[in-house]
Amino acid sequence: MKVDDIQLRRGMTVDDLIKEFYKSGGFTAKNVALAVNILEEMVKDKDCTVFLSFPASIVATGTRGVVRELVKRKLVDVIVTTCGTIDHDLARIWRDYYHGSFYLNDAELYDRGIHRIGNVLVPRESYGIILEEKIRPIVEDIYEEKKRLSVRELIWEIGKRIEHEEKAESSIIYWCYKNRIPIFIPGITDGSFGCQLWLFYQTHKDFVLDVLKDEDELSEIVFNAKKTGALMVGGGISKHHTIWWNQFKDGLDYAVYITTAVEWDGSLSGARVEEAISWGKVNKKAKYVTVYGDATVILPMIVASLLERLI
Repeated sequence: MKVDDIQLRRGMTVDDLIKEFYKSGGFTAKNVALAVNILEEMVKDKDCTVFLSFPASIVATGTRGVVRELVKRKLVDVIVTTCGTIDHDLARIWRDYYHGSFYLNDAELYDRGIHRIGNVLVPRESYGIILEEKIRPIVEDIYEEKKRLSVRELIWEIGKRIEHEEKAESSIIYWCYKNRIPIFIPGITDGSFGCQLWLFYQTHKDFVLDVLKDEDELSEIVFNAKKTGALMVGGGISKHHTIWWNQFKDGLDYAVYITTAVEWDGSLSGARVEEAISWGKVNKKAKYVTVYGDATVILPMIVASLLERLI
């Protein structure tokens, strides 16, 4: 296939541009286009159970809306993410985050009661303070009904209880509950939400989060799937938990990685799909691609193109 120049024209859609990327031959542009092609095949494959994994940081940005759209449209079947996703998703129902800069004086921000996530600013009252205020009564209400539950069950119970909130429909958690999409958080105590659970536990020692019940449910999903595919944004525990469980069914049949991490330090976050093949976490016959770039740019482009193809 010969390399063609990208042709830009008035009125072209995102998918039109992605198709131009494919014809261009190089470098990351071609891989972005391949990612859309693989995802399109993945979501259209009726035998495929689709996983989505991602880190919390993108939920602190407008990219939260892209993840929400995938859940709202039922284009994914399973989510694996981190505790911070619950933090940011819930906090942004009740309070706002703000534009900032990577180059602000962090000592001054601390004195002013402002947290920084890259170039996003989070006032303390928009994070820990509001989460403490809102989560405690919700957990108490859940506790009156169930004293032992899995993390997935807990998240759905929270989704049910925020339904009346004015901005509930902006929430990933709400749509996971509404569309019955399981959301697994293997590192549930690693964040403000997890800290609130721990604080609640100090006075309610019979409150139990059964993390092994989550693993039972996740294993059932994997073992019962005819095929599996995954869109994995970033790395860490979310990425690893997704590929770890899929090794038990001969690996993922489709895999799309979006990452900024490098592989030469041996990190899981930087490991390309090929390394997962050596472990059996991705099937050696799988359709896959690794896309290098910032997910806040890459993911909206990929999903926008995909949605245009599916409409």
